[in-house]
Amino acid sequence: MELICHKVALPLIVPFSTSFGTQTERDAMIFELKKDGITAYSEAVTDYGPHYSYEDNDTAFHIIRKYLVAAIFNVPKPEEFLKSVKHVKGHNMAKAAMEMLLWDFWAKDAGQPLHKYLGPSKGKAEVGISIGIDDTDVMKERAQEAVNRGFKRVKVKIKKGMEESIVNIVREGIGNKFPLSVDANTDYTLDDIEVLRSLDKYSLAYIEQPLDHDDIIDHAELARLIKTPICLDESIISEYRASKAIKMEACKYINIKPGRVSGLTESMKIAQLARENNIHTWVGGMLETGVGRAFNVALASSKFIDSPGDTSPNDRYFSRDIVKNPFKMMDGVIDANDGPGIGIQIDTQYLKKVEKERIKLL
Repeated sequence: MELICHKVALPLIVPFSTSFGTQTERDAMIFELKKDGITAYSEAVTDYGPHYSYEDNDTAFHIIRKYLVAAIFNVPKPEEFLKSVKHVKGHNMAKAAMEMLLWDFWAKDAGQPLHKYLGPSKGKAEVGISIGIDDTDVMKERAQEAVNRGFKRVKVKIKKGMEESIVNIVREGIGNKFPLSVDANTDYTLDDIEVLRSLDKYSLAYIEQPLDHDDIIDHAELARLIKTPICLDESIISEYRASKAIKMEACKYINIKPGRVSGLTESMKIAQLARENNIHTWVGGMLETGVGRAFNVALASSKFIDSPGDTSPNDRYFSRDIVKNPFKMMDGVIDANDGPGIGIQIDTQYLKKVEKERIKLL
């Protein structure tokens, strides 16, 4: 058995800006597990800094090496792995990197594509696009290009002081009927109620995570004060937290990011819970390479997921990916890989080129 961490840096085609800051490259950790003739892969969705959550690449690697590696020594099933590391509080992204590695391994062991191994599958994922903060004319042009290319939904990042200028020009460019949403990335408080209420006139599909990253109570209050539906992202870290948000009527949509909720086991529980309570779900992304993106597409293909997500084709972000068979989109849809597991083929030559460090963990 062998477990390797590849630390890589992939330049982004276009810098990606949010209320947190701007990224020009994707600093990724790719994990490779070899056992019994099977090679499985996963990707940690952490990045260089603790901006989206308290986790970053350094904390995730520390937790994985010191506390989680031992728990995968016998390659348990994903749900068994999570039970065995319950004593490690938090660090969902670190746990997810190992949990999804096990999903790929066991799906390959079963000879099934991951999207079918997870349960009832549509075999495809509807695709939306997330556009970072930039000059408003540039954002308008990118939104129009996205519509022309066939994306099912456009989402634009906003931040305090720029919300109306961004939404107004983008809405003008794509028309009043095309599905448009905004992502605030926690940049507002209830003191900004008039600003947030002003967005109602744009007929948005939803506003994503306008308030604090771990808040549910104020989001429930905000939901009663504005017409635009609320989507929760950072606030949903588990099925338990999702159940509380649903009970408090804090959201109409949930963005499920496997890394944020400790992997695919919890992701599927949240998706099923949401379906039972008439809450819409979609699958978000964290600028993953083709490795992490393959897990997102597999999850987004589930019959429990009912809204277009952020899993754009790989060429949206990277001129060259570390997989040889990056996803292609046709009419706003990406077909799930039908090869065993996540179905990717690693471009080992390019992986070595972008690799900053290679660390053997087992």
